[in-house]
Amino acid sequence: MKVNRLFIAFGLVVGILLSSCQNKVDLIVHNANVYTMGQNRLKASAFVVDDGKFIDVGGEELLEAYAAKKVLDLQELPVYPGFIDSHCHFLSLGLNLGKVDLVGTKSFEEVLERVERFASNKELNAISGRGWDQNDWESKKLPNKEALDALFPDIPVALRRIDGHAMLVNQKALDLAGITLETEVAGGQIVKENGKLTGVLIDTPMKLVTAILPKPSVEEKIQALQNAEEIGFANGLTTVSEAGLDKDDIFLIDSLQKAGLLRMRVYAMVSNTPENLEYFLKEGPYKTDKLNVRSFKVYADGALGSRGAALKEAYSDLENHTGAFITPKDSLEALAYKLAASPFQMNTHAIGDAANQVVLEAYSKALVFSDDPRWRVEHAQIIDTTDIELFNRKILPSVQPTHATSDMYWAEDRLGKDRLNGAYANKALLEQSGRLALGTDFPVEEVSPFKTFYAAVARKDSNAFPEEGYLPENKLTELEALRGMTIWGAYANFEEKEKGSIEAGKVADFIILDRDIAKVNEKRILKTRVVATFVDGQIVYSNRIN
Repeated sequence: MKVNRLFIAFGLVVGILLSSCQNKVDLIVHNANVYTMGQNRLKASAFVVDDGKFIDVGGEELLEAYAAKKVLDLQELPVYPGFIDSHCHFLSLGLNLGKVDLVGTKSFEEVLERVERFASNKELNAISGRGWDQNDWESKKLPNKEALDALFPDIPVALRRIDGHAMLVNQKALDLAGITLETEVAGGQIVKENGKLTGVLIDTPMKLVTAILPKPSVEEKIQALQNAEEIGFANGLTTVSEAGLDKDDIFLIDSLQKAGLLRMRVYAMVSNTPENLEYFLKEGPYKTDKLNVRSFKVYADGALGSRGAALKEAYSDLENHTGAFITPKDSLEALAYKLAASPFQMNTHAIGDAANQVVLEAYSKALVFSDDPRWRVEHAQIIDTTDIELFNRKILPSVQPTHATSDMYWAEDRLGKDRLNGAYANKALLEQSGRLALGTDFPVEEVSPFKTFYAAVARKDSNAFPEEGYLPENKLTELEALRGMTIWGAYANFEEKEKGSIEAGKVADFIILDRDIAKVNEKRILKTRVVATFVDGQIVYSNRIN
């Protein structure tokens, strides 16, 4: 009896000593299939989180080394670093929820039906919408405002195309904006037909209409940002690279983050306006644990779908039309030299081969004495094969894989077969620059990073078409696609030392999925669901875990 009591007492003492030796932490995740995306180890089964950061990564031995407030046994579910969308329009996503949704319309008649339904039983002083795409209609022609004029003669109507680079407006909007047959605006097109305005504006002229539309209130913007965050977290995003914001919107995001009302991390590209340039070049980059402001977003040209992309030769389906530069070549070069002398990154939207050539050449000249600028070409969509070699470690491509699978039905009509050799060339760009940042461009495309992954590795649409993949030589491997959505996205934002992988010392942003997208049959990728999303080691979205 005395011996048993001795052993019990000894066991209690040893247990207390062992417990006191263990490190106290907030969370241990174990029995998981962890893709760390780290430099030294790719896979693990467990990791430890404390005070919002990863402090250890390894195997089941971590359960013995630490005492955690909470332990998650994931029963071999896959875990990835929080996904980074390297090019999106976060605020616009939220604001669009209050506008007419025209995505997926199969005819102009359906567009009109949705606008009428939106406007019914409402007292409106203007109507805004977004999402139409004439390429999805039986008639591929750009629409005309006549029906809108008949339905809405007294209030302005402005309906953006899916890519945001074209807009259909009614006569009331044209009148309020002062647009007539004689109006000329550089950097775009006011479309005319048979000597009349059609109501279609492409690129820069749209600003004339935007200026007369009601501006969202601060309260509406706050709600929009929080709605966008909810959608982002549900899709496994923990960082968004917002491709173009004005100063006031950037500091609104900052105030919400500091108040704990917005937890999404934001890499904010500053819109290239004289006011924004003057302020940020004087004040310098701005950085908090949730917000990073150290880049400018510039537009070289428009979009291919609205024939605003700047091409070297005429569009194959529109004689003598080569698109247009939104920012002229001399202005691009002057801005490149100015930003090269600052701490700021230059991120330029370039779709057409002419635009890409001008941007790449301007970057190359301006960056001669820059060591690690990481300047980005956003979209890098149609590139003359002789210009791809202008990418390098200083000039990074930031691409959206779903653009290829959305555009494939009509891209050859616009470009002809030969120009497709340098179109949506993800693999070639990766081999040239060494890294590739992946995003969606939402709300142009859907928010889903799983569609990004699927389009990158399969090059197919949701119906698994085409069977061999679209321009299949530019497929990425599963690991390359994952890196593009995590560590390479962080690198493109100068944030690879703080996020993008599950490694000790980095912020504990991670996601749990219901299947291993790196291993599952490609037919099942699009059915993937997020089990939980964590930011700073805290659950911000869950459909299973409490």
